[in-house]
Amino acid sequence: MTPEGHAQARSKVFGEVAELYDAGRSGYAQEMAAEVLAYAAPGDRAAVEVGAGTGKATLPFAALGIPLVCVEPDARMAEVLRRHTAGYPNVRVEEHDFEQWQPGGRRYGLLFAASAWNFLDRDRRWDLAHAALAPGGATALIFGPHGIHDAALRAALAAIGDRHHLTGAPHRFLASDFSGDEAGDWDPRRPAAECRRDGRFTDLRAVRFRQERRYDPDHYLRYLASLSAYRVLPDVSREQALAEVRSLLDAHGGGIDVHQVTDVFLARAR
Repeated sequence: MTPEGHAQARSKVFGEVAELYDAGRSGYAQEMAAEVLAYAAPGDRAAVEVGAGTGKATLPFAALGIPLVCVEPDARMAEVLRRHTAGYPNVRVEEHDFEQWQPGGRRYGLLFAASAWNFLDRDRRWDLAHAALAPGGATALIFGPHGIHDAALRAALAAIGDRHHLTGAPHRFLASDFSGDEAGDWDPRRPAAECRRDGRFTDLRAVRFRQERRYDPDHYLRYLASLSAYRVLPDVSREQALAEVRSLLDAHGGGIDVHQVTDVFLARAR
């Protein structure tokens, strides 16, 4: 399977644990949506969200009143999303893979994707984003990594990941890896270089928000169990890896302190 095909396959594993995904994910910095809308200035145009999931990024935008079209490929995730957005008449959910979704005659003032961009077809995603945007419309790509404060704990968690052949496990970063202000400097797939090569976007910016969080073992294991890196493991391997993480956290004071980051990459269609 190609890397693109592997990424797309991993994007489809969340629905099998939609409720766990919703309970385990902490969401993004609350001030993020206002910052994105201030940049995008969409006027009376709606926004489209790619890979909306259960609404972790949707709700902050919905609460600000902007009309939203949420494109979500998994019916089980979309069911949870509809439940969360039932009180927001400005939100519409459409069940499609973004690669097959058709904007029709609609053109949007903002397209945003929260942790979904890396699952899209790399050869087409900028074409698809540009096709959905009105001239001058904005793209916002949102990521939510975290770094662990305790270096010994991080090393032990990374060793568990290595033993179980986890790719993309979240506990591979230290909090100090996020000491800079450049959004996306943690990720070798950061989108700025791709966007510059594309050439159809301008006014590229990066914004970083920071929070300190403490997870108890139950919450952190729910979070891990909802990640694609864990979902694609055989059941026995996944349960063994999670059991090892629990034992490790219990031995380190019954929790984990993390530096939570919300990174936003912004660009505007020429």
